[in-house]
Amino acid sequence: MKCYTFKPILKQTLWGGERIIPMKHLDARLDHVGESWEVSGVEGSESIVAEGEHAGMTLTQLTDLLRDKLVGRDNYQRFGNEFPLLIKFIDAQKDLSIQVHPDDTTARRHGKDHGKSEMWYLMPSAPHARLRSGLRRRITPEEYAEMVANDTICDAIAEYDVKEGDCFYLPAGRIHSIGAGCLLTEIQQTSDVTYRIYDFKRRDKDGNLRQLHTAEAAESIDYRVSDDYRTHYTPAKNQPVELVRCPYFTTTIYDLSEPMSLDYSELDSFVVLICVGGSGTLSIDGEQHAIAVGQTLLLPATCQQAVVSGTVKLIETYV
Repeated sequence: MKCYTFKPILKQTLWGGERIIPMKHLDARLDHVGESWEVSGVEGSESIVAEGEHAGMTLTQLTDLLRDKLVGRDNYQRFGNEFPLLIKFIDAQKDLSIQVHPDDTTARRHGKDHGKSEMWYLMPSAPHARLRSGLRRRITPEEYAEMVANDTICDAIAEYDVKEGDCFYLPAGRIHSIGAGCLLTEIQQTSDVTYRIYDFKRRDKDGNLRQLHTAEAAESIDYRVSDDYRTHYTPAKNQPVELVRCPYFTTTIYDLSEPMSLDYSELDSFVVLICVGGSGTLSIDGEQHAIAVGQTLLLPATCQQAVVSGTVKLIETYV
């Protein structure tokens, strides 16, 4: 196979609901659900190859079979059969909990393999869409605990009105929450470690308050304050625009209205392409794949070049 597609893994959430912004290819799987995991090597939630000679294999099995041919030499030495990125679409019809993710060191101290750094790219969202990212003022761990206890922790977190094209990088330790009305793609380390700080007193389907991880979160939060937590970039047509470069992934946006050749001959890594707008065709060595908003493709490390045609917006990410 020149590239791979996977069966989406749908995650039912408390904050999912009826879609506000209709979008073909996403409606059927996100309506009333909340999350669609597009590429996942997380144990217990592993993506299944959708078609081709390896159809039915898990992503972990595929990695074990192809090894460096799939993920690249350096990546296979670092991660073995664990695919290093988790790709999601998130459709929030209610506010998500206030949460934080630990860094690698803190996660391992608690018996986890990895921490979690991630990024968000906003797709067409509701006019009222907002999210929270980072502390707006300096607080101590003691003040943090008091604010969680007295329901005022949101007062200490920076809040943003957001729209399509907005981007946020969230290194491990940055307190955050996706707000109602946001539709976004999330790119992150392969980790499902989340410390829930505050959940607006919501109850689960059994009527119980959801578990909080106040102490673990206090240990994980980066208490430094910045003036602006957005990731700023200058949009441009028909050329690559880098969004995020960090130790865990590099991410670029392509907003195309004419064909473009993507050269991966010098890259020792897999590439994930996420369609966040429009539609088109991806051609690899004569093999063509239709692409449309809401679709995600994995190109193996052996891919040297791909040509994208159509009016399409793609996010490219690799390690």
